[in-house]
Amino acid sequence: MQNHFPFWKNFLIITVLLVGIVYALPNIFGDDPSVQISASNETKISSAQLNNIESLLKQAAIAVKAVEMQKNKVLVRFNNTDEQMRAADLLRNSIGNKFTVALNLAPATPDWLRSLGAEPMYLGLDLRGGVHFLLEVDMDAALKQAEQRYNDDIRSALRTAKIRYKSVSFDSGAVKVVLRNDKDKQAAIALADTEFRKLNVKVADEQPILYLSISEKEIKEIKKFALAQNITTLRNRVNELGVSEPVIQQQGDNRIVVQLPGVQDTTRAKEILGTTATLEYRKVDTEHDIQRALAGHIPMGSSLYYERDTKTPVLLKRRVIITGDQIVDASSGLDQNGSASVNIVLNGIGAKKMGKFTRDNIGQPMAVVFIEQKSTTHIVNGKKVRRKEQIKEVISIATVRDAFSKRFQTTGLDSSQEARKLALLLRAGALAAPVDIVEERTVGPSLGQDNIDKGVLSVVVGFVLVLIFMAVYYKVFGLIADLALTFNLIVIIAVLSMLQATLTLPGIAGIVLTVGMAVDANVLIFERIKEELKNKQSPQTSIFLGYEKAFATIFDANITTLLVALVLFGFGTGPIKGFAITLAIGILTSMFTAILGSRMLVNWIYGGRRISKLSI
Repeated sequence: MQNHFPFWKNFLIITVLLVGIVYALPNIFGDDPSVQISASNETKISSAQLNNIESLLKQAAIAVKAVEMQKNKVLVRFNNTDEQMRAADLLRNSIGNKFTVALNLAPATPDWLRSLGAEPMYLGLDLRGGVHFLLEVDMDAALKQAEQRYNDDIRSALRTAKIRYKSVSFDSGAVKVVLRNDKDKQAAIALADTEFRKLNVKVADEQPILYLSISEKEIKEIKKFALAQNITTLRNRVNELGVSEPVIQQQGDNRIVVQLPGVQDTTRAKEILGTTATLEYRKVDTEHDIQRALAGHIPMGSSLYYERDTKTPVLLKRRVIITGDQIVDASSGLDQNGSASVNIVLNGIGAKKMGKFTRDNIGQPMAVVFIEQKSTTHIVNGKKVRRKEQIKEVISIATVRDAFSKRFQTTGLDSSQEARKLALLLRAGALAAPVDIVEERTVGPSLGQDNIDKGVLSVVVGFVLVLIFMAVYYKVFGLIADLALTFNLIVIIAVLSMLQATLTLPGIAGIVLTVGMAVDANVLIFERIKEELKNKQSPQTSIFLGYEKAFATIFDANITTLLVALVLFGFGTGPIKGFAITLAIGILTSMFTAILGSRMLVNWIYGGRRISKLSI
């Protein structure tokens, strides 16, 4: 009997429709204003701490919609943004020294849907509101850091190999090594060939001097690493802020795009993203006279610093005990005197170095140096000029009373807020090179909602016009196409939600275009059916031949459009990728719904019956 689907095919189509409805549903429930309280280093928040949070909110008479435990964080939902802001301020002042408190928007999806893993689509910056930053990585600073590192490594390698030298210094972009004689020169060349293969070695004629410079290949690797490391660090910092669905991606050879949906506090975001704060631990030089150093006679192997509060000069050894990149965890707290402090945890290498130093220097003073790189903008001759400034301050000097290694406490910070900020930056890691914010844009939540309303309106208007046209022009078959189109829209939204894709305005444009294109397949099929009826074929045969003969044309047309979508996705950026994704998904779902979905409905209405006329 013609025009009948087997049971398994009907079951498959209905199952896809039901699954699509379930996973598209979360998008109609909206979001709850929320506050996210996160613990550092994947530490879980205890039930006692959770009770304390609830008690603080209750005492402040802040109405709470719900409190949820999620892995190592607590999510507190509120009915409006006023309650959300009050709660965030209260919690930051009360428990902010132990936890990261961040504003968030949590999906208001019912529990039964969340238990099935159904979540709404993410909304991009242009729909949800937030901030957009374009950061430029200072590649010159990255190269200078590499040169300094090689300078120190070469000096250390010469000492280890017991090769005598007069000096190791920078000279015209290369490390200049002045040796004592030709024998030491030959030994240094052999050392460079084995230990520093990535460097170009130039030998001075008739002089015991070597010049070691960074090769072009190594320069490219250094820049590539700096960019990759900065992206990783920025991602860690954004995670610490508690921002949901951030976008952090490379743009060009030296720029990074950071988009933070839902964030409106640009000042705090800029501080966290652009700051290069770190710590260094150094031994205090007690062997030389500080007054001679102030007069310009700074001893070899030492540097002059100043204490933060008193501006008292202090001599420190140049050799660093440990640096911030050897810190694996940091949390803010209070010391025995009630002053702000940061609790430090070192990695294996750092713990070994600190343990050796403290064992060998009991009774000797050790200083903590706070290093921060800042960029300031000045107007020079009517143009904006960025100036970089590095601040190095001694925040603490303490006498080593006992040996310690992996865990210890750093004091001397001005406030609990500074301690929290420093702890966050140390946990997230240091930037491989400083970054400058070269572009900044803020999209307000009201503008984002306006974009959503206009985008939804465009989809609805396009959808309704297509429904009316198909119903008027193709009658019953037009209504079938309308149902298939509705099915298609549901499946598109469900697929985007299941993939947790980020919907943007270009993505909505892709959906609108799909709505118009999805009925093309049905138009081709229906016109083919009408041709077969004109050729005196029976209604049942016309339906069968209409679907069979139109398939090749539909397939070819959709494959060519899909190829264009794949090219757009492969070569495009941000907004273009969003358009390409929704267009590609729409093409695939429209083929399923227009061919199989509409055929199932036609079979239910006309299949297996003796009919003399089709309403087409």
